[in-house]
Amino acid sequence: MTQRIYVAGHRGMAGSAIIRELGSTETDIEIVTRTRDELDLTDQRAVRDFFGSERIDQVYLAAAKVGGIHANNTYPAEFIYENLMIEANVIDAAFRSGVKKLLLLGSSCIYPRLAEHPMAETALLTGRLEPTNEPYAIAKIAGIKLCESYNRQYGDTHGLDYRSVMPTNLYGPGDNYHPENSHVIPALIRRFHEAKLNGAPSVQMWGTGAPRREFLYVDDMARACVYVMNLDKVTYDQHIQPMCSHMNVGSGEDVTILELAETIKGVVGYVGEIAFDLSKPDGSPRKLMDSQRLNSLGWRARVSLIDGLAMAYSDFAN
Repeated sequence: MTQRIYVAGHRGMAGSAIIRELGSTETDIEIVTRTRDELDLTDQRAVRDFFGSERIDQVYLAAAKVGGIHANNTYPAEFIYENLMIEANVIDAAFRSGVKKLLLLGSSCIYPRLAEHPMAETALLTGRLEPTNEPYAIAKIAGIKLCESYNRQYGDTHGLDYRSVMPTNLYGPGDNYHPENSHVIPALIRRFHEAKLNGAPSVQMWGTGAPRREFLYVDDMARACVYVMNLDKVTYDQHIQPMCSHMNVGSGEDVTILELAETIKGVVGYVGEIAFDLSKPDGSPRKLMDSQRLNSLGWRARVSLIDGLAMAYSDFAN
């Protein structure tokens, strides 16, 4: 029978990539989407009504309020409230309507600020979080625990199989290029592009440029999501624990923010200088994920950083 798959957050970078991947690899499916105007995922009654009226078989939960350091620092209440409500409403309504399979997308910021690197799944809840994005991280941790808790209580009796993946920093087509509220790659692409057009002598970056970050092209992430969703339960369960069930999704390589900026500068074709605003925060000193749990199952990233940045810049320029 045709599987009806609901992709929550289908207009976002991650959700739209998942739809591209489903469309290119899956058959006998019907993708169900709703815009925010059509369905407010923070509204419990509306979400329950939606699941009650639609015959949904699978859910990819990619909907979230996201942003960079500035946005997380400026809107902490919105980040924790909206993300908690989205996750709680969708996961519970999916359960109540009989959805057996669900995949939650989280974030690498769930790990402690000073976790040992590369960060394995077992590092979760072993230390203090990065203060600049703690509200968002707590909401994403809650999402993992919601999936695990529903599995533990209803897995045997109702056949639930709710899974979580934790992608590293994503970039690519459909990214948010807002001048203040975007993540580092789209922010730098926009700054270098505008500086190039305006003939500006320099581009200013936040912090020291020393922190190291891992980046993953969003279509690689989408491949991982569909791959994890389609793993048979026996194989999946052999690689996780009931209370540590999430899987990291990363490229396996990290670079300094300065190295990233120099690479983007070259991709854009900007010839000016890079300056640093040392009054701005760096965030976590390093974020590199250990993706061996997923790699051991056969998935690996395909798109290199330089190739991915070139495709991302082409998407922005268009």
